[in-house]
Amino acid sequence: MKNFVVKTIANAGALAVAVWLLDKITLTGDSTGKEAGTLILVALVFGVVNVLVKPVVQVLTFPLFILTLGLFTLVVNALMLLLTSWLAGKLDLSFHVEGFWTAVLGGLIVSVVAWALHVVLPDED
Repeated sequence: MKNFVVKTIANAGALAVAVWLLDKITLTGDSTGKEAGTLILVALVFGVVNVLVKPVVQVLTFPLFILTLGLFTLVVNALMLLLTSWLAGKLDLSFHVEGFWTAVLGGLIVSVVAWALHVVLPDED
């Protein structure tokens, strides 16, 4: 359970950095507390998308991973971020990613920051 909480916090932090750095990734709320709550919920949605959808997409696009020497990972991460944005809209969460190229850059930012946070945060169950 602790591992799940740590990963969710890391994802929330990574998404917060992407929102802060990119103008076309937006997160709105009435107050800082509501924005933080929305960010945690979006991080949960992002985690579910990465656990359920991403492995299927990676298996289906495996030849592209080999052909591009792994660079296709950027596209898959962008698609997962766009799917999270779409699901957040359906769940009435105020998180939006505008455009594919913004999602590519956002996915790169989220990946790097999440990796750095996972290195720093404890990872015990």
